[in-house]
Amino acid sequence: MPPIQDHPLRYQLTNELHARPFPTMTSPCTVVYLAVKQPQEAVHRDRMLDMQHLVQLLDRHGAPHPQPGATHHTAQIGRHMIKWEQHTEFVSYTVYCDGVSARAFDPADFDVFPADWLAQAPGQRITSALIRVVPRAAPAVLKSTIHDWFVPESLAVSQVLDDSAVVAGDFRIDPAGHVRFAIFPNTDTGAQRVGRIVQRLCEIETYRAMSMLGFSRARGLSPVIGKLDSRLSEMMAEMTSGSKPAEEILTQLLAVSAELEAMAAQSAFRFGATGAYDALVSQRISLLREERHEGFQTFAEFMLRRFEPAMRTVNSTEKRLDTLASRARRAGELLRTRVDVERSAQNQALLASMDRRADIALRLQHTVEGLSVVAVSYYAISLVSDFLLPLAERYGLTKKVLIAAVTLPVIGLVWLGIQRIRKKLH
Repeated sequence: MPPIQDHPLRYQLTNELHARPFPTMTSPCTVVYLAVKQPQEAVHRDRMLDMQHLVQLLDRHGAPHPQPGATHHTAQIGRHMIKWEQHTEFVSYTVYCDGVSARAFDPADFDVFPADWLAQAPGQRITSALIRVVPRAAPAVLKSTIHDWFVPESLAVSQVLDDSAVVAGDFRIDPAGHVRFAIFPNTDTGAQRVGRIVQRLCEIETYRAMSMLGFSRARGLSPVIGKLDSRLSEMMAEMTSGSKPAEEILTQLLAVSAELEAMAAQSAFRFGATGAYDALVSQRISLLREERHEGFQTFAEFMLRRFEPAMRTVNSTEKRLDTLASRARRAGELLRTRVDVERSAQNQALLASMDRRADIALRLQHTVEGLSVVAVSYYAISLVSDFLLPLAERYGLTKKVLIAAVTLPVIGLVWLGIQRIRKKLH
């Protein structure tokens, strides 16, 4: 029997599950991270520009190029390893090498990305980070080191992955423009586990930065939403009091409703993406399986105090915008109903006026018909009497008697003739 046929996408879809392996890193090592995003329409950007920018960096070191259409690539550039990933809205570069500089978080570590190459990036930096991985020291030394490297007020420290390492960071941008993280793995922690921790920290920082774009949009919309809310309330009061014509209020209300719908359409993607990134931040932190270390706040607690309020603001703004748009639609429906009722009343009044005019016209028509009978009868009697006068004189009848004799028959004939003509016209 012939062998069973495979679906043409079977291998491609299966390999996709293994396409983004975690990097393997040994302690001590230095990690440099960069995420680049186009400021506008990042989802619909020309992704070939991302690929070309990566190739320019690889060519400087004679490193192999990625496959056409690839969304991730790992290569050796000099003494560093680089991991490139293309995401929906941004591109990330993770560069790492063995050993650490004498100076903690030395800005020179970022020189692995040449300045002229950075200037040609197809987008803007959304975040960058320096991650220092050194062996875990004694508790007192570790605590002193953490206090020396980070700002205590916003410091977050925790033991992760069943106490296999301690991670620390303050989520602040240093004078060189980078966020700093430190990882202190145990001596028996494997290279793959260290790579997973580094990957999680990079993802937490990137998704946090991307989420805050929604907060910026929400903060910019809040004053506009407040003004539109006041205008809508004023129009509702005018509609209730009847101080303005309903059609005038409806025109203004439609303008407000259109503005709200435009704002909602422009913000829908950003707010939706913010919710997705927020969920990813929480998920990545939960995957670290944090435990408290030396009384420091954990990453989850830091996010709860500093990050979650911003996300709640985004959610509140999105709901407020949707609620206001719904109010405007309902008010518009009420006003349209009111305008329709007023127009119906006007139409009924117009029809009643037309009925009155038709009744008057009918009465006038009857009057004219009566006058027409009189006028036509007068001329008909005159003609008939003149026509029959010679015959009447032969029989000794005077003209007056003749006129009196023919008046009633002539009037009757004229009336019957007019009625017959009227029936034909109708």
